[in-house]
Amino acid sequence: MFENLIYQREDAVAVLQLNRLAKKNSLNGALRKELEHALGEIKEDKGVRAVVLTGGGDVFCAGADIAEIQETGSAESAYQHAREFQLLFDRVEGLPQPVVAAVAGYALGGGCELALACDFRIASEGARFGLPEIKIGAFPGGGGTQRLPRLIGAAKAKEMILIGDPITAEEALEIGLVSRVVPKQKLLEEAKTFAAKLAALPRLALEASKMLINRALEIDLASGLEMEARCFGTLALTHDLSEDTRAFLDKRKPNFTGS
Repeated sequence: MFENLIYQREDAVAVLQLNRLAKKNSLNGALRKELEHALGEIKEDKGVRAVVLTGGGDVFCAGADIAEIQETGSAESAYQHAREFQLLFDRVEGLPQPVVAAVAGYALGGGCELALACDFRIASEGARFGLPEIKIGAFPGGGGTQRLPRLIGAAKAKEMILIGDPITAEEALEIGLVSRVVPKQKLLEEAKTFAAKLAALPRLALEASKMLINRALEIDLASGLEMEARCFGTLALTHDLSEDTRAFLDKRKPNFTGS
């Protein structure tokens, strides 16, 4: 079905692997379309509770395809190119399911921005994160100037973007860009285990929590609190919340159905 992407289901976890290894998983138009299609399928699949996004064992993603960048010969075409990346990464961020990026090797430019759109980032020892666009007279146009400061703060984001040097996995952990660093041979296993832990939780509460946290970065506190209370009221009517309460009283493991 896909030529540049490997899509597998492992119980309630979907595993997406970028598969342009000869091009260091650079995000050409074909890969972007396949990724968009897969994300659309996952969004509608209630059986998928969490997602792992990986580039394989050697490189996560080297960013945009250089051949395509050279074709953006006007301001309008460059704008459209940036918007295509932004909208794709918006779809990653907007998935109802939590997404775990398993990053080995380099995550540069658009590859780093792709990782930023995920909810969690787990890196292997030796991984590198960077937004080097400044060195060719540009800047990260796929959301990097917006998502990175929201994640690690303005000062550190300016350091990464304005200087353009990649940082190590350990440095990324220190500034909060990744949540953990693991040996390379255990990376995918760790990411899948973490995703499975998320997938075992009640789906509707998980989706509502992700949505509310994402929206909290965009709206004022009063509006966020109102939205939170409204969502909490809706969840009060779900099977999973009542099941969890009964299970607690019966001293048994709850049977969540996602309804």
